Amino acid sequence: MVKMTKKLIIVVGLLMCVICTLTAQRLEILGAGATFPYPLYSKMFDEYSRVGDRVNYQAIGSGGGINQLTAMTVDFGGTDAIVSSDVEATTGNTILHVPTCLGAVVVTYNLQLPDNVKLRFTADVIADIFLGNISSWNDIRIRQINPDVNIPNRPITVVYRSDGSGTTNIFTEYLEKTNQKWATSVGSGTAIRWPAGIGARGNPGVSAFVQQTPGAIGYVELVYALSNNMPYGDVQNKAGNFITPTIESVTIAANVDIPADTKVSLTDTDAELGYPLSSFTWIILFKEQSYNNRPIEKANATVNLVRWMITDGQTFASALHYAPLPEAAKQRGLALLQSITYNGQVLR
Repeated sequence: MVKMTKKLIIVVGLLMCVICTLTAQRLEILGAGATFPYPLYSKMFDEYSRVGDRVNYQAIGSGGGINQLTAMTVDFGGTDAIVSSDVEATTGNTILHVPTCLGAVVVTYNLQLPDNVKLRFTADVIADIFLGNISSWNDIRIRQINPDVNIPNRPITVVYRSDGSGTTNIFTEYLEKTNQKWATSVGSGTAIRWPAGIGARGNPGVSAFVQQTPGAIGYVELVYALSNNMPYGDVQNKAGNFITPTIESVTIAANVDIPADTKVSLTDTDAELGYPLSSFTWIILFKEQSYNNRPIEKANATVNLVRWMITDGQTFASALHYAPLPEAAKQRGLALLQSITYNGQVLR
């Protein structure tokens, strides 16, 4: 019995040593950026930690993700906005954009309408609301595109993102493409000078403000609207169709030619049944991974993570209301990862 106990102690000790060794070999990969894909990323990173390294991702907005990557304080960034060539030039490195999924920005409102009633919006009406030119819900232009809806006579309270945001970039890019007044007076970007309204931080902040304020209107990601049971409107696309944002209509919006660098805008899509406020969201990372004396082990770990996200990790997208990558986008992403180098040599 004593001999068996000693053997058991030795076996347990050896197992603990193996476990400690394996744990010590695991790395922590740091990321920061877009809040839009955070529910999906949170699920992905939790699952990945079971088979690979730990991931610490801070959802601080696309602008923050770009800043953190260019400051070289994280291993990767998350963004819903393409990094400008001017910003990229300051790094002395090439920033790769690897798409991870598709999502949508929706126009949400608080009018306490019946659950089966959905408002319709045109680009011009959305623009004039957020420009402050339409200030009441019973404005004739809103009623003309919603003739069967009993819209209350209530003032409109505009709510926008106060932080740097890829969500804002998608929303304003769409308005810049579709409305001349918006294009010439406001423009687009992750952060802009809003002509009207009240700012709130993050998708949760905008969602909460709209929900608490009768007559409010704002823009949030589809996933946040669904998670918070918020109403959102159909939006007229380039083909003249009023499109409900769904996984299917967002995927259809990506039926366009995807360039090798994947830097493509899906807003105001040409697809006849595509939702016009759709977008890829990207993981951004440096092509040359040896910056700041970065160890090759960390470079390999980062690339392995992103490769998993756009292959096996795609199985988690639909259940969380994100559109999985079309095959063409996945192949473009894999090609980008295969181009990554360390000290000029392609990583394998």
